[in-house]
Amino acid sequence: MASAGVIFDLDGVIVDSEPLQHQAYNRVLERFGVRVERDEYGREWIAAGRGPEYAVRTYALPVAAEELRRLKDPVYHALLREAAALVPGANAALARLSAAFPVALATNSNQSDTRFILDRFDLRRFFTAIVTRDRYRDPKPAPDAFRTAAACLDLPPERCVVIEDAYKGVVAATDAGCLCIALPHGYTADNDFSRAHKIVASLDEVTVELIDILVGNGAGAHS
Repeated sequence: MASAGVIFDLDGVIVDSEPLQHQAYNRVLERFGVRVERDEYGREWIAAGRGPEYAVRTYALPVAAEELRRLKDPVYHALLREAAALVPGANAALARLSAAFPVALATNSNQSDTRFILDRFDLRRFFTAIVTRDRYRDPKPAPDAFRTAAACLDLPPERCVVIEDAYKGVVAATDAGCLCIALPHGYTADNDFSRAHKIVASLDEVTVELIDILVGNGAGAHS
């Protein structure tokens, strides 16, 4: 058994997709005369993970939340294929960490979008396991994605370090029993990351040594 494992989130950690998700929702919401601003999107969609429910309730939309998600999907798929870009340092971090630890991906994204990103940027080679939305029951902030990923790595959750960009991901990771590194960005800078064991400004800070320190210290390694 490996001494430790690393579990990456996809959106906002590996691929800079949150602006595209935001744009896709606004294109759909335009038909209802609604525009969601960046801080609103960051708070309700990324941090809380209940954006469509919020939009339907707040703006009295004539559609259900699941229908809003369904309408957004093809718009987002098209934007992703036009403008997807990696988060700075993602490729190097994956190469660096996968050389020392088994690495998994655990995402709320579907299999199709995940496959596109991994193939478009030649990232599949870095992962021991890939856990997409169809592989577990409840989405983040439920812990299912990370428990599934840890099991795929054949490691107990407490020996896995998750890299997440948003409050709901940090909650999911820590509720799963994993250690967690938070990577805030423009949409999530004001999220509550108090449950993270480490907060970093960029993926360049996520080194083999940091993973070893966090796993060695266990849950007392908050900083």
